[in-house]
Amino acid sequence: MKKHYILLLIVGMSMLMATSCGFLEDYLDKAPESGLTEDIVFTKYANFKLFFDAVYNGRKYYNNGWRDTWNYACCTPLYMDCWDQKYCINSTTDACDQGRYMEGQAWKSGNMSETIISKLCFDGSRRPVLGACFDDIRICNMAIRNIYRVQDITEDVKNDFLGQAYFMRGFFHWTLFRLWGPFPYLDYVMGPYDETWDLARLPKNDYLQEVVQDFDSAYYYFELCDKIRRDPRGSLDYNAYEMYRPNGMAAKAYKARALLYAASPLNNKNGAADWQKAAAAAWDAIQIAESNGVRILPLSDPSGNDRHLNYYGTPVCEESIWTRVMSFNYTWNWGGGSGAIATMWGGHFMAHNSASGINPTQNWVDKYETKNGWPLNTEADRAAATAAGEYDEHQLFKNRDPRFYTDIIYNGSPAPGWTDGKANIYMDGDKPSELLTTAYNGRTYTGYALRKHWAGNSTKQQNIGGVWADALSRLSELYLNYAEAVNEAYGPNGTAPGATLTALQAVNKIRTKSGMPDVRAEFTGSAAALRPRIKNERCIELSFEGQFYYDDVRRWMDLPQVMSSTLYAIIPQKTSDPEWPDGFKYLRTPLPADRQPAWEEGMYYLYFLNADALKMKTFVANPVW
Repeated sequence: MKKHYILLLIVGMSMLMATSCGFLEDYLDKAPESGLTEDIVFTKYANFKLFFDAVYNGRKYYNNGWRDTWNYACCTPLYMDCWDQKYCINSTTDACDQGRYMEGQAWKSGNMSETIISKLCFDGSRRPVLGACFDDIRICNMAIRNIYRVQDITEDVKNDFLGQAYFMRGFFHWTLFRLWGPFPYLDYVMGPYDETWDLARLPKNDYLQEVVQDFDSAYYYFELCDKIRRDPRGSLDYNAYEMYRPNGMAAKAYKARALLYAASPLNNKNGAADWQKAAAAAWDAIQIAESNGVRILPLSDPSGNDRHLNYYGTPVCEESIWTRVMSFNYTWNWGGGSGAIATMWGGHFMAHNSASGINPTQNWVDKYETKNGWPLNTEADRAAATAAGEYDEHQLFKNRDPRFYTDIIYNGSPAPGWTDGKANIYMDGDKPSELLTTAYNGRTYTGYALRKHWAGNSTKQQNIGGVWADALSRLSELYLNYAEAVNEAYGPNGTAPGATLTALQAVNKIRTKSGMPDVRAEFTGSAAALRPRIKNERCIELSFEGQFYYDDVRRWMDLPQVMSSTLYAIIPQKTSDPEWPDGFKYLRTPLPADRQPAWEEGMYYLYFLNADALKMKTFVANPVW
């Protein structure tokens, strides 16, 4: 008989094994008379490994079938974005539009529902983030409690599993925090009749400090077993060295990330001291990564050894700290257009009416500066850049930050296989171009599509497939974390104790590798002046990866402004008017009303299913919006 433990949405003590033999499936849900004792599971290395590895590959029987979603994949951003209901998380902000109108648009406009929430909690055929996190936290806690019982295991292997268990426990708690806010911190195994199910939430900053402690413990054990990185330096053999497992570098990187969030306006408890801790942790993480052979890849390189390798073309690259490979040798339209990687591009690219697409808004495109570093975020910024001869709305795509050309598909940009090898996204009178026809539901309404993760695969390039990767942590992010924390703690020209880079130098390091000049002098005189440029640099360097923007606008408390903005498109109009030398008019037009965002109190966090929220008294549920 199943024994149910309720901590909000904990639906069972299921140990969700992905094993062909099924030997350990649902071990802790079995009655004692089943014969599956703890000694069977926790004294033999092979059994223990199967038990613990459910955090990476666990399955669950749901809706008449085994689902492969009940594991850490649910918590990885690219995997969350690549599913058939098109919940690209950043499309719920002002960053992009989904093309095909789906439930994510309702999320964006504040029209949430239990249907949407349930798909992020329990639905094994969707992305059951909350349920998987709680089950996997339990696996980690049981592994930590029982690893010392395993008899046929070396100290190094034991320490490696302890490092993984502490890391993944922190990682799952961290994921819950990002989406639902703080919970009780479950660092023990709840008993079958534990009377303390209804636990109070920790304060936000306190909760994040618990996450940090787990990452510290993980690093301690990874260092003991020489797993600061998993592969020999220079190997980059993802499969041979099981690089989907976390390592010591990742423990330091995630500690730095958690402390940055703890210091941010939404969560800050101790003022400048929180920023100082975040700055020190980021610098430490940078030193650990670089001393173990990690390096920042340039934006482009003639040999192809550049930034794109973080996302496709190889399982892992020289900038990788921790990566989850989404696929090996998959087809050009992996997912068939209705799911997986195919959901990132519209129906025209995937030849599938269910493909949706991640289509950057004009608001997002305006974050890409001119090649000489003039901001274009606001109408006043664009007017100043125009007056300086740096920008011309009549030639919208000329002389921009080089990352614009690697990240965004725009009218006339390279598109292998399509007419003239270009992405034709324009209107000729009332006639749409080939990437703008109404034949597919998931067309772009903004005039743009996503290039950053695009390998050139499309219905016109069906020979292109291969590897897509989720860059869970890479070195460039650490420099941006450091720049932000140091700027807030010590100002633009300050440094963390023992560090050799100022905040300004750190952000300029990322700009330099991207082919951009240093931040313009008028933005470097104070922390307040530099802050918007650091935020903008994060948006551009980390665009459409890691769900950073979704998190950043929340921790910065910029969400009300973001969700109250008007989203714009530019659909080029073909013209022979000499005023428009590109042959196209570029006119800013608001997106349709049903594609606009809306701000509601409570949008900082997702809410819970009503039936589950009502079970709790001490735990205060998030407001429904």
